[in-house]
Amino acid sequence: MRKRLISDRQPAAAPATTDWLRLDDLAEVEISSEDASYPIESALLPGRGAGWRAAVPGRQTIRLLFAQPQALRRIRLCFVETALPRTQEYLLRWSADGGQSFREIVRQQWNFSPQGATSQTEEHQLDLAGVNVLELIITPDVASEQAFASLAELRVA
Repeated sequence: MRKRLISDRQPAAAPATTDWLRLDDLAEVEISSEDASYPIESALLPGRGAGWRAAVPGRQTIRLLFAQPQALRRIRLCFVETALPRTQEYLLRWSADGGQSFREIVRQQWNFSPQGATSQTEEHQLDLAGVNVLELIITPDVASEQAFASLAELRVA
């Protein structure tokens, strides 16, 4: 019989490295509104600022239009709200036909509370091919049309 001595400890996992898509090279972005102090590039491109914010309250849409169809494996969304308690909902969906029809990836609600839950980060693992439109619809407060939508980060791989 052969035998080996092993350790009870598992080696530390190497941090996952993700090659995020360079959205500035691969996609055009459409937005329903934008506060000039918080442009969409701040959420889509690393190191560009504090994220995006809508110029008007209520539901907002951010749409990425890819020049060439993309295979998507991972999407990271980060939202931050430190001032108001509210329940936000977002819908993430994709299209392979230029936006003629969409397939839902996820629809999710999150309760923000200034005394506790001030940020939400979601990582969605996918296996999508031929994506030419990725759309994020944010309802900043399901109970009121007065809240402003914001997005700290959107990354796609």
